[in-house]
Amino acid sequence: MKRKISILGSTGSIGRQALEVIEKLTDKFEIIALAAGSNTDLLNEQIRKFRPKYACANNINEVEGARHTSLEEICSNKENDIILVAVSGRVGLKPTITAINNGIDIALANKETLVMAGDIVMPLARAKKVNIIPVDSEHCAIHQCIKDISQVDKLIITASGGPFLHKTVEDMKNATVEETLHHPRWNMGKKITVDSATLMNKGLEVIEAHHLFNMDYDKIQVVVHPQSIVHSAIEYVDGSVIAQLGLPSMHIPIQYAITYPERYEGIKSKSFSFSEIARLDFEEPDWDKFKALKIAYNSGRLGGSVPVCMNAANEEAVFAFLQGKIKLFDIIDTVEKMIYKHNPVFNPSLEEIFEIDNEIRIKTKESFLQLR
Repeated sequence: MKRKISILGSTGSIGRQALEVIEKLTDKFEIIALAAGSNTDLLNEQIRKFRPKYACANNINEVEGARHTSLEEICSNKENDIILVAVSGRVGLKPTITAINNGIDIALANKETLVMAGDIVMPLARAKKVNIIPVDSEHCAIHQCIKDISQVDKLIITASGGPFLHKTVEDMKNATVEETLHHPRWNMGKKITVDSATLMNKGLEVIEAHHLFNMDYDKIQVVVHPQSIVHSAIEYVDGSVIAQLGLPSMHIPIQYAITYPERYEGIKSKSFSFSEIARLDFEEPDWDKFKALKIAYNSGRLGGSVPVCMNAANEEAVFAFLQGKIKLFDIIDTVEKMIYKHNPVFNPSLEEIFEIDNEIRIKTKESFLQLR
């Protein structure tokens, strides 16, 4: 029987690669719905090729060949066996909660969902007996390594180090947008590539891992691994370390997440060769150069609305950097200032989370006007 799936964010990087995976596994999947933002030209191409029942987009009147619907309706449709949440930003949170409430498994490629509301999402998923399978290569690696979480003593999350790993602080202060977007290993969207350059991306992943695997922050370690071959590892209480390795490719974690617990050949990179890789390097992050990582750990430990504040301020600052309004280092300075001024709310409701998110975004944008 085919697994029925909907993809939220089908025209983005993860969504496009997911459809490439599904194209290799057409006998395994039936696409219920595709949802996109403003790229309706590509969405219409996808509709013609994959023939979903439903489609959703910002400019819905430009969508052809499928019944129009909304994210809420897609995630309430119990035809779905699994929904891939690959939209970026806070827009992924409400659809994820809707799907969980309807007992639909989630392949999660949206960091903000757990960074903003992990304390709401994960208990709800457990109560509804819904699987949340991570798509991020690091969390996917950890998921593959764990057999019994109660026997795990430490999570080890790897980071490529981004384009400025061996650059100076001055290099980063003077970095152009083009230099920042030149990632040495991964081809990703602009926002996540900037986050990778500051290591904020890794900080967000630490908070995700805390919620996904119910692991204390003191037991989550980040290690820089430039080759991006070891995607992450775990250390068991007896000292044994198990890692998941593979050539850099998002097709593999995407396929793992949407086919779990089965494995199929589908799309895979060339066969892994230890002799061709030859060496694997690991080093401690430079905590002074990559302050974002420390900020994320502290925000996660404080909890409540602090990660919401951090995420919102970072996202608006990244957009400002991409528009040439601020420098790269201004991103982290902005985040730090917003957190310092923020009055934390502990155990916030979903409504409070969105209110705080909006408030921080407005204040962050106002702070850029003051820089002019």
